[in-house]
Amino acid sequence: MALETSVIQDKLTAKFGDNVTGFIQQKDIFSFEVASDSMNEVMRFLKEDDVLRFNFLTDICGVHYPDSEKERQFAVVYHMHNWMDNVRIRFKCFLNGDNPEIETATNLFLGANWQERETYDFYGIIFKGHPQLKRILNMDEMESFPMRKEFPLEDGGRTDKDDRFFGRTPDNANNNLK
Repeated sequence: MALETSVIQDKLTAKFGDNVTGFIQQKDIFSFEVASDSMNEVMRFLKEDDVLRFNFLTDICGVHYPDSEKERQFAVVYHMHNWMDNVRIRFKCFLNGDNPEIETATNLFLGANWQERETYDFYGIIFKGHPQLKRILNMDEMESFPMRKEFPLEDGGRTDKDDRFFGRTPDNANNNLK
């Protein structure tokens, strides 16, 4: 018998209560939110429970929501896969914008090492307890985190760019809306 989303939700809410919320089916992935301070415990339960068996961590990535309230300005998104029932899940943990920290998942999945380093490198999210949290793709001397939405997409001071070539003149701005 295939693992039903109702079983996943029931087992998680019975064990973790309000620390696991927002259950929703999005296309073929069952998604929910986990309180950031419960992430490691929830992930361990998902991995080790005899029914759930989410034994593969597919991906970890970061998201920056600069316009959200301070407590939800960053999120870490985890994708897990149960190979036996071929079921995938996604869960998000929201983090405070002033201090984006969460426990490492390397104690449960060795593959989390590189993924957490990449998330740190691009978003500045600290994974507490990570064995070697340092930049992995950008230069060590870099002081900013390039995937944060803190910088304008274009340099307004550029003189080598003529907006007419990109269809962005005041004349046709209204025409593009039609």
